[in-house]
Order: sequence, then C-alpha cells, then structure tokens
Amino acid sequence: MTDKKDWTGNSKTTFSQLGSSSHSETEREKHDFYATHPDALRLLLKHESFSNVWEPACGQGHLSEVLKQAGCHARSSDLIDRGYGTPDTDFLAIDNTHWNGDIITNPPFRYAQQFVTKALQITTPGNKIAMFLKIQFLEGKERKHLFLNHPPHTIYVSSSRIQCAPNGQFNDKQSSAVCYAWFIWINQYKGQTVIKWFN
Repeated sequence: MTDKKDWTGNSKTTFSQLGSSSHSETEREKHDFYATHPDALRLLLKHESFSNVWEPACGQGHLSEVLKQAGCHARSSDLIDRGYGTPDTDFLAIDNTHWNGDIITNPPFRYAQQFVTKALQITTPGNKIAMFLKIQFLEGKERKHLFLNHPPHTIYVSSSRIQCAPNGQFNDKQSSAVCYAWFIWINQYKGQTVIKWFN
C-alpha cells in the first residue's frame, strides 16, 4: 500500500472528528481521508454477506483487500490517487450508471449523506449498501428525511472503539474518541431498522 500523506492535523484532531465547532475544519485531513481498520469489515462479514462489491472511496485499499480475501470484491475507486484502485473517480458525479452489485465504503463524513443517496440511486433493488459512519450520522433533520424515506435494514454499533486513522497511519493512532457503526441499506427496503451490536 502507498505511503502518501496529506494530513496536517494536530492535537485537536479528536475534537475536529467529533464535529466540535470550536475547532477548525482545516485541522482535518485535506480530503477527509480517515482509513478504516480492516478489522471493522472483518467483523461485519461475520454477520452479513455481500457480492460483486464496489468500494467507491477506497483510499489505500484497507477495506478492498478484505473484500478480495472474502471473494466478493469487484471494483475499487477513489477521487484521489493514493496508489490503489481507479483514481480520479468522483462517485458523487457519476451519471447514467447502474451497479448490479453491493457497495461498501467509509465515505468522507461531510459527504456521507450524498454517498448514501448516490448508492441508492445506482444500485438495483435488493442490493446492499454498507457505510461505516460515525454514530452521529443518526442526527440531523435532513438525515431524518433520508431515514424515513430509505430506512436502513440494520445498524451494527461497534461496542468498542474501532480506529479510523488519518492517512491510514494506524500505528500513530492508539485510541479513538469516536463511536462508529455499520449502516446497512437494502435497496427499496421499507421496513423497520434493526439495531445490533458487534465486537
């Protein structure tokens, strides 16, 4: 995996991740790249099955490599070239695309809702969309409408703090103050959302 970096954060990083208004957004990684520890996906795969998966914010390939090992990987792309997958692919800007498969990613949090909406638009009925997001994604009036119109099938809340490291530098980040969850949508599902806990 590549060693490219563009993180310029400091000791206020945790508060910026939590969304505290008293800390500058410029302290976040330039393109909101926080790599997900592969264990997060390994744990999910114990509970959910996927096929023909597209990872549209692949970063350095931390999740894609797990998908390959599980035999369900189909495509990896990213807006930024970090040495993995197809670069210069703006997932939010694609048009006239239909993906006959599942989508799994940890999107840039500021664009998370747009990623979910786009994934719902381009996947076929019955396909799964799995997004690794802060538990805070449950908040907000705009996201309330998203959840009412497109309820997740299952939300897996992490019972421990899984690392999301700036630039994939997990060795430099020993713990996390942020709680994450896997949000699972099934295209055109209209039932109740089930909340479960893992790890």
